[in-house]
Amino acid sequence: MQRTAINPWDWSLKLGYNQAEQIDGITRQMICAGQTSVDANGAPQHLGDMRGQIGLALDNLEAVLAGAGMGLSDIIRLGVYATDVDEALKNFDLFGMRFGPLNCAPPMTLLGVTRLAMPGLLFEIEATAAA
Repeated sequence: MQRTAINPWDWSLKLGYNQAEQIDGITRQMICAGQTSVDANGAPQHLGDMRGQIGLALDNLEAVLAGAGMGLSDIIRLGVYATDVDEALKNFDLFGMRFGPLNCAPPMTLLGVTRLAMPGLLFEIEATAAA
């Protein structure tokens, strides 16, 4: 797979994502359901703690990807949902810690929502990956 970043301007790079990516040579694609801060039994964790929820949601996303022999560097698109966008953005350094060392900046959308599927969840991330 070859990724070519498309950035007619560079402001989004400072926030850790490309405006678009052209993907060539894909042999397989994986679409992940939204991952949240839940344990292996689906019970919400880190209630009231946005940073804890983001960290566990990213851990869960990595686990789903690993199940298909993929990793964060294979993500070609992210959709992020937060009940408090400002609080989520305060903790986006967690994305930099995970994606930065991989030199991976997939196109991303962040949306504010009034609530998520389960009470107490503050953050959800969905991904499309390709290899």
